[in-house]
Amino acid sequence: MSCTARLPSERSTEREMESDSAAEEALQNPSNTDGGEKPTVTKKEEKEEKPKVVVIMGPTGSGKSKLAIDLAAHFPVEIINADSMQVYRGLDVLTNKVPISDQEGVPHHLLGTVNPSVEFTAKDFRDSAIPLINEILSRNCLPVIVGGTNYYIQALVSPFLLDDTTTDLDESFLNHPSGDEQADHAADSGRESFNYSYDHLKELDPVAANRLHPNNHRKINQYLNLYARSGILPSKIYQGKAAENWGCMDNYRFHCCFICVDADIPVLDRYVEQRVDSMIDAGLLGEVSEIYNYNAEYTRGLRQAIGVREFDNFLRVYISDEKGHDSTGSLFVQSKNKDVKLLKDNTREILHSSDDNQLKILLAEAIDKVKANTRRLVRVQKRRLTRLQTFFGWNIHYVDATEFISCKSDELWAGQVVSSAVNVIRAFLTEERSAVPDSETHVGSGMKSVERNLWTQYICKACGNRVLRGAHEWEQHKQGRGHRKRICRLLKSQGHSNSLVEQEVISNSS
Repeated sequence: MSCTARLPSERSTEREMESDSAAEEALQNPSNTDGGEKPTVTKKEEKEEKPKVVVIMGPTGSGKSKLAIDLAAHFPVEIINADSMQVYRGLDVLTNKVPISDQEGVPHHLLGTVNPSVEFTAKDFRDSAIPLINEILSRNCLPVIVGGTNYYIQALVSPFLLDDTTTDLDESFLNHPSGDEQADHAADSGRESFNYSYDHLKELDPVAANRLHPNNHRKINQYLNLYARSGILPSKIYQGKAAENWGCMDNYRFHCCFICVDADIPVLDRYVEQRVDSMIDAGLLGEVSEIYNYNAEYTRGLRQAIGVREFDNFLRVYISDEKGHDSTGSLFVQSKNKDVKLLKDNTREILHSSDDNQLKILLAEAIDKVKANTRRLVRVQKRRLTRLQTFFGWNIHYVDATEFISCKSDELWAGQVVSSAVNVIRAFLTEERSAVPDSETHVGSGMKSVERNLWTQYICKACGNRVLRGAHEWEQHKQGRGHRKRICRLLKSQGHSNSLVEQEVISNSS
């Protein structure tokens, strides 16, 4: 479909149509924004002109994909999916992919295209998305990046992918087969080896150890393996220029307009719980059973998705041993297809059975876990968005979908969400300056604060020596209800003495 031929919605007012046309013209001719003659642009200015892209972010369930599709009535858009689970083929119900029938003819990219058994990293996303953006721009269309996986978006818009200077080292050392074998061996050998590994890293490179949580076993082993193969301390690599600038807004690849579709947490909680129930009715459990593996690893590929691991105990009981497994742990195909159909047909029958049998209990527990983990994801995503603003200086335009989610009113959606986003994008496309501040506003103390905070470790004695990495995690922890209650109890028991609530701070001064 030709993007340049797509017109605004017939329901748009004449004024809106004129504004949309101006925005489209600005997209095709970024320098011609005042309605007059196109100004003379030097080669240097042309070289520095950055492509314009729109990024739609927000917590799960807020309506990001719906907004992106509705923008097609106002702008010539193509959508690039930035959800780390929706990039994989399969589990369309569980990952809440937009069905083709709901895509309204809007082109979607990186949606259900990746092999579900591989790990699609931020680097993979960046390397796939950049050529797509160039192709979309060549068709005079507006690229719209949509997703809740912030590290994908950070890797795309920033020229620094946690460290471009270490890309070769990452590929040579961290992804070397023996590196995976070492990590697997450590995992098989129990918690003592984990503690030993962290202590060893702390002795070898205390700066790098302070950057990691002691329970981040895979990264600890990667750091140790990196040093063993390169002889370079991880802290020396990851404190370079790229580490300083990773995720920050200076030197963006693109001229970015960030929009966050947000809603109040209680409203999102109710909605995601209802959505899980709807997914169960739509065959979620049948989807999960199709990729079920008796010896599955839930840390890579599509099996990382919320809603897969949670059903493991139920499926182990539901699928009897007499049906057999092959050498890889997968069900025999004939039995597996039968179980998929049975699961789709009788999930509700199990839940609504009169007796509290083991299957009913396990299934109800699994569904509750999916809901709880999804609610937790909402909070994590909202905290990450706050972090992007506070520590990385991103100028994010928020649109509130709370009333729409509560009332399911098309009028509220169009008037409060779509209209607000359209106005922001129109201004973005018709103005020469970016919808985010210039990099100079972020360089200096803010950048140094980010760098310093990433390499600072906090230990909360009041909460059992819990380790927090960076000032952001520490501040979030201090605001938590559990921490505040423990502090109050300690203050009362010690006669308001502050000695037991002191936090230990370990920092790198170099």
